[in-house]
Amino acid sequence: MPHLPQTRIPATYMRGGTSKGVFFRLQDLPEAAQVPGKACDALLLRVIGSPDPYGKQIDGMGAATSSTSKTVIVSKSARPDHDVDYLFGQVSIDQPFVDWSGNCGNLSAAVGPFAISNGLVDASRVPCDGVATVRIWQANIGKTIIAHVPITDGAVQETGDFELDGVTFPAAEVRLEFIDPADEGEGDGGGAMFPTGHVVDDLEVPGIGMLKATLINAGIPTIFVNADAIGYTGTELQDAINGDAKALAMFETLRAHGALRMGLIRHLDEAARRQHTPKIAFVARPAGYTASSGKAIGEGDVDLLVRALSMGKLHHAMMGTAAVAIGTAAAIAGTLVNLAAGGGARQSVCFGHPSGTLRVGAEAAVVDGQWRVTKALMSRSARVLMEGHVRVPFSNP
Repeated sequence: MPHLPQTRIPATYMRGGTSKGVFFRLQDLPEAAQVPGKACDALLLRVIGSPDPYGKQIDGMGAATSSTSKTVIVSKSARPDHDVDYLFGQVSIDQPFVDWSGNCGNLSAAVGPFAISNGLVDASRVPCDGVATVRIWQANIGKTIIAHVPITDGAVQETGDFELDGVTFPAAEVRLEFIDPADEGEGDGGGAMFPTGHVVDDLEVPGIGMLKATLINAGIPTIFVNADAIGYTGTELQDAINGDAKALAMFETLRAHGALRMGLIRHLDEAARRQHTPKIAFVARPAGYTASSGKAIGEGDVDLLVRALSMGKLHHAMMGTAAVAIGTAAAIAGTLVNLAAGGGARQSVCFGHPSGTLRVGAEAAVVDGQWRVTKALMSRSARVLMEGHVRVPFSNP
């Protein structure tokens, strides 16, 4: 009987921040997969090993977590003042779809290094020694990211002494600027960043009741609630939630109702096919706890505590885009994030997550009666784990 041959495609397996994924140059993909659509989705699903009813992704490059079921496509940009276009695909583990609705802030740190190493950035923009500035167009959300990539002897420097909680080994620091990270669309309340026009809303959720919530579009659409309002302290690690089916169902119900209130979906049942966005997170005032690595986090080490879920599970650290949302919300008086951090004006915040701590900054101001964030800043690291080719049973029509 006829069999489907394996297609050999150049690819790089990279860690960016606390995530990792398979990176492609657009030009290296089969022609049918170079444009958005079924062929591209089918290819990426097969690369990662989805859908997998066993939930393991054994027959692919994924590792069966939201942090590792990821793909990135990079190409030279035709946009003025940009070097590359970056498209992120969050691959569902057990369902046959790729979610293109948002960015991955962690893998954003690897886009600049990948682009330089793969000849997608003009050589004149890469110093022999120093820092290369890579101007990235994030195609999923239509935003600009500026990556500051260390260069040694004309090549990307990957090793160094920058430590990132959630990553075992130190590496070189990659500084990221998320330019104008808030949503520019007009919400029901006329607020671009806050789709309802309010920094805090009353959100009615079946089985939970009425909750205070901050619904924000910055970095990635995110729903923030207070930890104590849903029975938590903000010091929880993954096992406390991910092994609790009832808790996970509660968070998904909360996420779906928040998505509906934010105008991201029209019907509640649409949330199941929009797993990547919005994110759901809960916040609390500072408290001491022991991180997943065994590291002791003191009450005085952080400004607040944040726990966030991604693709239906508590994240082992913090999603980069959610960190942008945290930094942005912390800078705006009256949000639940700002209040958990003690209130008042601030340009940066250090928050505790399951793996440790992370500092993120944001520059916010009121412009024409609306909050405006010009940029959010944070540091991550990135490293090539493997490069060569992936092999995929794929027919190029």
